[in-house]
Amino acid sequence: MNSIEVEGLTVHYDKRSILWDLSFSLPSGIICGVAGPNGAGKSTLLKAAVGLVKPQAGRITFKGQPLNKMRQQIAYIPQRESIDWDFPITASDVVLMGRYNRFGFWGRPRKADQDAAACALEQLGMSAFADRQISQLSGGQQQRLFIARALVQQPDIFLMDEPFNGVDLATEKSIIEILWRLKNEGKTILIVFHDLLNAEKYFDHLLLMNRRLIACGPIDQIFNSKNLAQTFGKRQCLFEDATSLSAKTRFGMK
Repeated sequence: MNSIEVEGLTVHYDKRSILWDLSFSLPSGIICGVAGPNGAGKSTLLKAAVGLVKPQAGRITFKGQPLNKMRQQIAYIPQRESIDWDFPITASDVVLMGRYNRFGFWGRPRKADQDAAACALEQLGMSAFADRQISQLSGGQQQRLFIARALVQQPDIFLMDEPFNGVDLATEKSIIEILWRLKNEGKTILIVFHDLLNAEKYFDHLLLMNRRLIACGPIDQIFNSKNLAQTFGKRQCLFEDATSLSAKTRFGMK
């Protein structure tokens, strides 16, 4: 059974088509990168998956079930820019939000919940900032914080909207190492990203889109100049160069 199935998904904003008849499926235990130009509908796809955007047509299922039956098994990490970072809450409190499905909004976190939050902060190198108000964190620290929140939720499916945006290379490497460990545990991870030069290094599947689906599947079958040109249009030469560089690196020529 596929982990994620999208069938005929169509989304309009103010009568303008953002996603058109999008259909694809993803198996369990993969890391899939989602790439496309600005305005391609990548963030909208994730928002539709978690019910933040209502589609005009189509459906999304998780392991054959609708969202309302799988919500607790799905962790969504939005773009950092969409968060109100002035809200008076500490880093530790934000991570504990990932356990609300266990103790309820008005309940009190148990020791097990607090221990899980502390462990997640440690994995992301954020233990020293546990009591810091979130507005006092750097952009990269804020990004790591929401990944820690997703970890304590212990979901089967992760939907991440540009989790590498604003982080340094060391943090990016530590994040991808955690994600590959989760993949090896059978988790499914869908990541919106923009750095194509790292695509083959980070992902085993790739979804290319530009309001409609261009291609989706194992990255060694999808990541080629033809698909990239269809996705990004006039920037074909740039991405042919990126593909060539990636291939040279892979075969030790660079």
